[in-house]
Amino acid sequence: MSGTRFSLEVQPRIPAALKQLEDLANDLFYSWDRQVRRLFTRLDQDLWGSSGHNPKTFLRRISQERLEAAAKDRVFMEDYQRVLAAYDTYHTQSMPASISEHIDAQQDLIAYFCAEFGFHESLPIYSGGLGILAGDHCKAASDLCIPFVAVGILYRQGYFNQTIDEHGTQISHYTPSDFYDLPVTQAVDTQGEPLLIEIDFPGRKVYLRVWCAKAGHIRLYLLDSDLDRNQEHDRIITHQLYGGDRNTRIQQEIVLGIGGVRALRALGLKPTVWHINEGHSAFQILERCREGTLKGFDFPCALEMIAAGTVFTTHTPVAAGHDIFDHELVASYFRDYIRDLGIDMQQFLQLGATPGNHGTFNQTALALRGSRFHNGVSRIHGTVASEMEHYIWPDVPYRENPIRYVTNGVHLQTFLAREWSNLYDMRFGRAWRDELLNEDYWECIDEIPDHSYWSLRQSLKTELFGNVLSRALHQYRRNGCSEVLMERLTQHISSGESDILTIGFARRFATYKRATLLFSDPKRLSRILKNPQRPILLIFAGKAHPSDAPGQQLIRTIHEFSIMPEFIGHILLLEGYDLAMGRKLVTGVDVWLNTPEYPLEASGTSGQKAGMNGVINLSVLDGWWAEGYNGENGWAITPHDPHFDPEYRNHEEASELLDLLESKIAPLYYDRNTQGYSESWVSISKASMKSIIPNYNSQRMVRDYITNFYAPASRQNSKLCADDYKGVKELAAWKARINAAWKDVSLRRIDEAKTWLMSGDSLKIEVAVTLGGLTAEDVVLECIIGTNTEHDTFVEREYIRLRPAGTTRDGEAVFSIDLSPPLSGLQFYKLRLYPYHPLLSHPFETGHIIWL
Repeated sequence: MSGTRFSLEVQPRIPAALKQLEDLANDLFYSWDRQVRRLFTRLDQDLWGSSGHNPKTFLRRISQERLEAAAKDRVFMEDYQRVLAAYDTYHTQSMPASISEHIDAQQDLIAYFCAEFGFHESLPIYSGGLGILAGDHCKAASDLCIPFVAVGILYRQGYFNQTIDEHGTQISHYTPSDFYDLPVTQAVDTQGEPLLIEIDFPGRKVYLRVWCAKAGHIRLYLLDSDLDRNQEHDRIITHQLYGGDRNTRIQQEIVLGIGGVRALRALGLKPTVWHINEGHSAFQILERCREGTLKGFDFPCALEMIAAGTVFTTHTPVAAGHDIFDHELVASYFRDYIRDLGIDMQQFLQLGATPGNHGTFNQTALALRGSRFHNGVSRIHGTVASEMEHYIWPDVPYRENPIRYVTNGVHLQTFLAREWSNLYDMRFGRAWRDELLNEDYWECIDEIPDHSYWSLRQSLKTELFGNVLSRALHQYRRNGCSEVLMERLTQHISSGESDILTIGFARRFATYKRATLLFSDPKRLSRILKNPQRPILLIFAGKAHPSDAPGQQLIRTIHEFSIMPEFIGHILLLEGYDLAMGRKLVTGVDVWLNTPEYPLEASGTSGQKAGMNGVINLSVLDGWWAEGYNGENGWAITPHDPHFDPEYRNHEEASELLDLLESKIAPLYYDRNTQGYSESWVSISKASMKSIIPNYNSQRMVRDYITNFYAPASRQNSKLCADDYKGVKELAAWKARINAAWKDVSLRRIDEAKTWLMSGDSLKIEVAVTLGGLTAEDVVLECIIGTNTEHDTFVEREYIRLRPAGTTRDGEAVFSIDLSPPLSGLQFYKLRLYPYHPLLSHPFETGHIIWL
């Protein structure tokens, strides 16, 4: 039968009694409040699923009869009123006193720029970890009521939806979003008119619409180039997240960085702190500098002015994760733009220069040079990033350069299972929500009876199995599997029996994450998984980037193992990984597996989500787990030296992984007492919750940003800009003088360097410095005292400054000290000179040091 198929959507008239459902549907607060989402599921659970968990779509398609019946349902209306009361209470909260000590709600405003935001599956503008982290950051900012706005892009297609065919091949599907379905409204300017931003591209202007999404206490502004007045090739700039070629990528980053700044200005917003979350939005530095040069500042002054209030977070220790553009491409977009900056093309390109990469412009380098506060996302990653990016401060030991770290955290209310939340409410009252930063409080987990705890964990696994079974059968049937094969593949999840040790692995399929490390010894793995007394089920899920062929091969490899006779029924590979699936997996499995190649896991957060739900982590000691593991809350795989042969490393770490599974994890899980549960397993699971909830939630993360980055950046910005930018001008002039003179600075020791002295005696140290036109007040001469390790590594113990002590006959400045050695026995010391000014954000931000 042929003919045109016309669509028609009959929309209900929402009863007056339920009118505020529309307010709830237009506030991303629903993305982390289960009680709000529960209202919609109670109205029509099937429609909630078929509408993609999207409240706006749901309200357009629900039947009039159901709404009218709900409005007359006393029980539903009582629940509705309770949700509205909680919603209103949330929106009347103010910033906690512990936060207001650092941030001024009236004077400060943090602007957070990111290329993706993962609030909820109903707003598909995220691809993976970076976006989920950004969404959690925003949610915690709302919970803490800090003055905060976020800036991103409203992608028409977002990231791809994934299916996996019968051969294990990933298929990418792109579904355009109708912005009418999303929880966004078009932003208006200060006069109430629809806001339109324009930016300059070679030979043309590109116009951007600005959308606003409400997320609790904060606002998210999203840019969109899909306008009729733009040329066709410009309309698709914001079409697809991480899509297109390098030309599309630089266009998106210009839209985000430059367009984002212009959008905030047009909205009348004046951020005091600018947070660049990964290098995609680094071009905002240029736009803010341009604002300064158009006001009459020279470029060095403008750069000092904006850098003081800028925080930059780098998220990846993998070189491919940093955006790098060819000079020719960058120059084609900025040739006219840099006239306003007052610099030439060579000076401009130097802002993105990195050693050994001639002819390229690195966004990470630009972000580091245009900010004064920088961080990685775990302790290990902070060190790795300091070493990777040391070229910005070439003379400074990488452990002392300005890059620090804030370990990532996850939003507890988003990822904590409803069952746990209800149990906490019942046992501890609602007060637990205000104790997320109180580690001692969470000892209350021990008050939950072990048998009740185990029972709840098993019920979550049963719920997961139901969800996984539905997904798997849909996937298998589409791929043409026979009923007999489907029965064998799902044998352990279809019986309703949840008492099988279940291990989850779900994340982006990238080679450094080593999803197939577990299969290094297939015969042994099969024996472990199919042990009739201690069977194990593995569940895999995740996407590979459409351009990542090796990542897609990992998916095919796991698929091939899953259908082998020796593994069938014990390995499930699920398609369509997204936030909704992730929430199920991190609450329902028993063990969360993570096997990254050390030290390439910047942080990782899926294990935090799992651990908060009592799932036990089994992970390489990398990223956050190197800090989170305490010997009692999970299992650790010891990473081998990254300089070892990769094949040897993989073999040794895989062997340790299988040892843990066979000799510790499986026996412990199946070691049951007379009540049918494992007491030791419950103990480790509780330890996981107690240690991870207070230390790795996103409120702790945002608090760390506030105290260590946002507040100092705000103060530094205020200090430099006070008194008609006096500090900016002074610091820029001083740096120019330092940079010009430093090549002529030298030092020599003029005392007799003793190799021993008696206890109680002092050591006189005198150093003559040729200052090359600088003054003694421009520099610090420092003595570092320490010891040597058995590997001949110098370990710093104390830093002591030498004092100016006149000049030599030749006019050299003399610095001296009568040093009383702070240590006994054999010790060592070093001498170094570096520029210093009280207005510096970090003592080594100039990158200059001379060692004697």
